[in-house]
This record gives sequence, C-alpha cells and structure tokens, in this order.
Amino acid sequence: MILTGPEIQKRMGDDIKIEPYDANLINPNSYNLRLHNEFLVYTNKELDMKHPNPTEKIVVGDEGILIEPGRLYLGRTLEYTETHNLVPMLEGRSSIGRLGMFVHVTAGFGDVGFKGYWTLEISTIQPIRIYPGVEICQIFYHTINGDIIEYKSNKYQNNREIQSSMLYKDFSK
Repeated sequence: MILTGPEIQKRMGDDIKIEPYDANLINPNSYNLRLHNEFLVYTNKELDMKHPNPTEKIVVGDEGILIEPGRLYLGRTLEYTETHNLVPMLEGRSSIGRLGMFVHVTAGFGDVGFKGYWTLEISTIQPIRIYPGVEICQIFYHTINGDIIEYKSNKYQNNREIQSSMLYKDFSK
C-alpha cells in the first residue's frame, strides 16, 4: 500500500523526516522534493565501474543550467529525508517528464532506514534549462510486511553531498 498525503503528514517526525518540510509540497499520495543548486558531472568520457571516476562540481545560480543530451548530471534533493518502517521511492514529476527529462536512471527505489539526500541521475532527451529550487521529483512511501532490517551502507547512508557511483567498492569484497 502507498501512503496518502494526509498519512505522510501524520507520520512526519516519526516514521518520516523531511527537512526542510513545507506542507504546500504535499500531494494526494506523495511529497514534492526540490532540486539543490549543485551538480556533479563525470570528467572522463569513458567510465570504469571498478575504479572511482573523477567528477567536477558545478554550482548553479538563478540563471539555471542548460543540460545537454548524452551527458549525465548528478544532482541532489534540497531536502534531507529519513524513513523508518516504510519503503521510500522516488519518481520524477509528470511535468518534468513531459519536458523529456529523466530524474533518475534506475535508482528510484529506497530502503527502509535510509537517511540522507537523494542523489538524482538527471538526463534529458533534448537541451533544457533547469533551475535550483524547482520541484523536480516526488517521494512516496510503501508500507511493508515482515521483520524490518534497516538499511546500513558504507557507501550511501548518511550522505550530505551528491554522491557519484561507489560501485567500485563492491569489487573489493
């Protein structure tokens, strides 16, 4: 089952934490998250999953940033979230999708116990100017059955910044 907007509001501060929280961003069954003003882009054309890949940070002002097809832009949500006893999921807003922009490549599924900012894997069909603070995606919550083991990760848990892929850590296990 997916939580309704009123149920999300009811669970704020208990199973759900969103900071900063704005009641105007609640939807019938989700909460809109906004885009932060920083991005990372990979500096090498060819990426290697067994090694860290270098990135460059881009800070975007009020003029926005023109994102180009064929390039991956790692962004993050303005909001920090924590989720307990529920499964958080992230999807792009329909208004964003109708502009040909993807908010995540494959990483819209969260884990019970996740704490941090959501890293967004942004790509586009055609050039589009995007702006910090835009309501870019929505978080929604699934109830779960069974014993709960909260997410623990030496890669992405408790993040404070945009995080590039740390898949290379899986190769050293």
